[in-house]
Amino acid sequence: MIQIKFKNLDKSQLAREAVYERVETLVEKFEDLTQSKILVTLEMENSPVQAGPDLFKVKLHVAGGRYDGITVEKSDANLYVALADVLDHMLEVLNRFGDKIRVKERKIARKLKQEFEKQNNPEERKSG
Repeated sequence: MIQIKFKNLDKSQLAREAVYERVETLVEKFEDLTQSKILVTLEMENSPVQAGPDLFKVKLHVAGGRYDGITVEKSDANLYVALADVLDHMLEVLNRFGDKIRVKERKIARKLKQEFEKQNNPEERKSG
C-alpha cells in the first residue's frame, strides 16, 4: 500500500501520479514490498528568515514486511529530481539489503556443511 503525504506543499495530482508510477516500478522489482506499507512524504522547506530558493524534500519509508524500517530521504531545488534521487537510493538500499541476507544464508550453509562433513568423515575422527 502506497500512501502519499504532502507537508507545506499544495496537493498536486501530477506529483501524486509521479510518485505512484515510480514507486510501482520499485515494487515490481522487489515483490516483498507488496506486503509493506510505503509512506512517501513530499515536503517544501523555505526559510521565513532568509531569502532563497525553496527546497523540496522527499522521504520514503517502508513499514512492515521484509524491508521494515528502511527510510531514505533526499532534497533538491526540484521536487521531481528529489523524487528520482530517493528512488535511486532506495533501489540501492534494497539491493544491498538482499545481498546481506544472501551472505548470511551462505555463511550458515557453509557452517552446516562443514559440521556435516566433520561428523561423517571417518578420517577426521581417527586423527582427532
